[in-house]
Amino acid sequence: MKIGITCYPTFGGSGVIASELGIELAKRGHHVHFISYELPFRINKFYKNIYFHEVEILEYPLFKYPPYTLSLSVKMADIFESNGLDIMHVHYAIPHAASAYLAKKILNDNVNFKFITTLHGTDITIVGNHSSFYKLTKFCIESSDGVTSVSNYLRDLTIKTFNTKKEIQVIYNFVDTKKYKRKFEDKKKLGIVKGDEVGIIHISNFRPVKKIKNVIEVFCKINKNLKSKLLLIGDGPDIGFAKEFVNRLGLNEKVVFLGRKDNIIPFLNSCDLCLLPSKSESFGLSALEALSCGVPVIGTSIGGLREVVIDGFNGYLFDPNDVDKMAEAGLEILSNKDNYEKFSENARKRALEFDSDKIVPKYLDYYKKIIKT
Repeated sequence: MKIGITCYPTFGGSGVIASELGIELAKRGHHVHFISYELPFRINKFYKNIYFHEVEILEYPLFKYPPYTLSLSVKMADIFESNGLDIMHVHYAIPHAASAYLAKKILNDNVNFKFITTLHGTDITIVGNHSSFYKLTKFCIESSDGVTSVSNYLRDLTIKTFNTKKEIQVIYNFVDTKKYKRKFEDKKKLGIVKGDEVGIIHISNFRPVKKIKNVIEVFCKINKNLKSKLLLIGDGPDIGFAKEFVNRLGLNEKVVFLGRKDNIIPFLNSCDLCLLPSKSESFGLSALEALSCGVPVIGTSIGGLREVVIDGFNGYLFDPNDVDKMAEAGLEILSNKDNYEKFSENARKRALEFDSDKIVPKYLDYYKKIIKT
């Protein structure tokens, strides 16, 4: 099968899962064509059957902002037709689904252009729900040949928010559990978390929704009782505040800002607990990757993370502002070796239910279904 994929190439769940999906499809012998303004950051080496087509953006004084959406539409149409693609898969509704719809109209009836839109979360909860994009997002969802969401929570929220009768197929995010697995030697090799310190990790794009202040406050309370170190991976608008807040709390020697990392596995394997107290999570891909490495998760009870983390089994879920309870739960997990090993084992067991070998075939089946319609 020949598949086109468009996503945001930057650090974030939608770009990560789109990239990993492309890699998994290519491994299975399918030809995958990424179309974007930049190569997705997870496609960081040569992969057989993966092709990248850069969208050229017109710079012209008449335009205050370059018309990327229009350039993307033209590129989609061109690549779909010239490479004989079977289907286009766009991740994140705005603007990618809008561009795909326009590409379909450009090709008209000359080519059987079918496109699937995968909803990831903030394209619905923040961008799509904004008054300036609401009608367009609703139109794009209902004009897609197929629509998937990464959790039941997001599907139900989409239907409610946009009052749509469009069928939305839930296909969970996935992880390659053969790659994301515990390797105790990683901790020693990296040498960030040392000796009897416990490692705590947070991975995100540092937007306000991720509540980085709460991450640091939870760590601060744990650190008063246990020798520990906090690893912060990613970058985004709240990174400056996070550094200033860490300095204000006198935690500069205990908090390590690592920036964006293509390969997060060694860092997960250096840690014992993952914190994800977001305002809401539509799925929580970073939590799933942590679970796959045997790292329990303490996160938000709001949204789709409840479909990944089972409270009291492989982690704990709380109101994202309940810093005290999150810290208490973290100490409960980390302070008792037998208790920790139970949570860690359960974390790995849960991740195996989201293995790529179980989830990727669901996408392939859905592609075939939409192509036939």
